[in-house]
Amino acid sequence: MPVAGLRRVDHIAIAVREIDAALTFYRDTLGIMPSVVEDVPTEGVRIAFLPLGGPDGTKIELIQPLDPANSIGRFLEKHGEGQHHICLEVDDIDAALAHLQAEGAPVLDSSPRISAEGRAIFIHPKGAHGVLIELVQREG
Repeated sequence: MPVAGLRRVDHIAIAVREIDAALTFYRDTLGIMPSVVEDVPTEGVRIAFLPLGGPDGTKIELIQPLDPANSIGRFLEKHGEGQHHICLEVDDIDAALAHLQAEGAPVLDSSPRISAEGRAIFIHPKGAHGVLIELVQREG
């Protein structure tokens, strides 16, 4: 049985060493203007959202670690810059989490965490054929 209320690809996250340097490509070369550039201290990162396709379109999320020892910093050290995760929007994060736990999916969160977009959980890459998946229930 699939996760109920799966809506769309919310964003594709790219780990970068320096958001300002990455923006010279995404903003200046491709012409994608960031809607948000901010620090998210609870996650230990600086993010930039680059929207495509209007208000309900998919976004590119650039993620820069604020601390090289956090999970994004460790990812960069091990893998270098590049795709970090794919985020899918769901209607009900609590129901999605319960469903995934019942199915035995390798969920990294025992309860939803507060994210830049709302409430979220992550599925380990070993359960998604090598891709870290985030599910998010957007605020509002």
